[in-house]
Amino acid sequence: MTRRIALFALLASIMAPAFAADDALPTPEAILNRYVEVTGGRAAYEKRTSEIASGSVEYTAQGLKGTLNRYAAAPDKMYTVIEFEGVGKFEQGSADGIAWEKSAMLGPRVKSGVEKSQAIRESVFNHELNWKKLYDKAETVGVETIDGEECYKVVLTPADGHAETTYYQKKSGLAVKSSVVAASQMGDISAELMVSDYKNFDGILMPSKMVQRAAGQDIVMTIQTVKVNQEIPAGRFEPPPDIKALLAKPADAAPNK
Repeated sequence: MTRRIALFALLASIMAPAFAADDALPTPEAILNRYVEVTGGRAAYEKRTSEIASGSVEYTAQGLKGTLNRYAAAPDKMYTVIEFEGVGKFEQGSADGIAWEKSAMLGPRVKSGVEKSQAIRESVFNHELNWKKLYDKAETVGVETIDGEECYKVVLTPADGHAETTYYQKKSGLAVKSSVVAASQMGDISAELMVSDYKNFDGILMPSKMVQRAAGQDIVMTIQTVKVNQEIPAGRFEPPPDIKALLAKPADAAPNK
């Protein structure tokens, strides 16, 4: 393996000047702005203030199938619930600087530290328009081929947390893959997300299929409907009572960190 890495490094050093001369990489801003344009344009994004998405989830290794419902609203509110028949419900939410999760197996938990920062960052509505506010550093680091298509590799690094890498097709401008080291209750987990089957949901192209790969397991999520700017049930983004009870405890009495 080390010989292969050394050979790759040697070839890269030989070829780098040629690539630099002929194929200057576009800036992260140019790539991300293009993504906004090809998926609908800034004006279409700015018209949106809320979304309600629904679909299905399949945990392939365990043979589990369930439902997915996600609610989001400007500026930074998110609530997601996944239900597997015979297993129970998994919920997570983020709003007003608080991030939490709750499951039938592990109970309620308030997130903190890097995990909290990551959840709050992901809950920002119209994330595609606000990336400059969410990340301290942005780089285009190279080109990789994914499923036969050349893609620009863009790395975004937040002030608090791990860098996030996304691959955008040269031809279409669409994102097709992301990779991140995700903070979790079990520690850091390397995860990969493949996205495909873009569909037009009320003026914006969104991937309707997402395959998350982590710890050798695949979870397939399929989005079937997205309702935009519709009334969201009152209290949807409020933490449930058991989460509020944890928040009310003194910091030194709450082990959920």
